[in-house]
Parts: sequence; C-alpha cells; structure tokens
Amino acid sequence: MAACERGGEDRSARGREGERLAALFLQGEGFEILARNHRTARGEVDLVCREGEVLAFVEVRSRSTGAQGGPEETVGRRKARRVVAAATAWAVANGGLERAIRFDVVAVTFGDGAPRIALFRAAFDADGRPGHW
Repeated sequence: MAACERGGEDRSARGREGERLAALFLQGEGFEILARNHRTARGEVDLVCREGEVLAFVEVRSRSTGAQGGPEETVGRRKARRVVAAATAWAVANGGLERAIRFDVVAVTFGDGAPRIALFRAAFDADGRPGHW
C-alpha cells in the first residue's frame, strides 16, 4: 500500500478515535449526546449535544501533534458554514429551533502519553464567523 493511502487511513482512524474521545469527554462534562455524524448534502456535524437547555453542535478536530498548531485552528469559515448547514437541518427535523443553539469545537491532540482534549464553547456563530476563544 502506498504511503499516502496509509496516511489517509491513519487520519481516518485518528478522526474516529478523536470523535469517540470527544464524546466521552463531553459526557463527563455533563453533555448529553443526541446524535453522531449527522450528514446532509450541504455538510456534517460530528456531535449533536444538549448541555442544560442549550443545544450544542460540536465539530471535533484532531491532530497527531500540536507542532502545526492546535486542531481547533483548522476550523475555517467554510467548514463552520457546512457545520451550520447540517446543524440547521438537524434542528428543523428534531424541534431544536425552540432552544438556544451554540457551535462548539472539541480539539483532540494525540502524541506521547494521553491525548489532550480541549472544549471551545461558542467557537463560531451561525454565519461561520469565529467566536471568542
């Protein structure tokens, strides 16, 4: 198998593991996981959660190290807008428009030792503009 194919598999496996760890982390923080990997033609949201009365749509980003910056830095406006589109579709289909909505990012950094996990609440707004982290 070519190196680039192995790298893709490594990234995919790391992404799945990052999402698993993020869900466990969020549950430990009191979030209820309502849905995982909600996909639409316009985008995907990794985790749909409830934190108290707030509906949180969570983008999970992971990196093998922090050498190139934190995983949270990889969420650009285009990606944020795709998350918002998928989140909107989920909210419309599930009665979520009656709640406060927030867009969060969970960053998972692998490396030596235990993965580092960070939650960024309100990481971007419904227009995909970055929040104040």
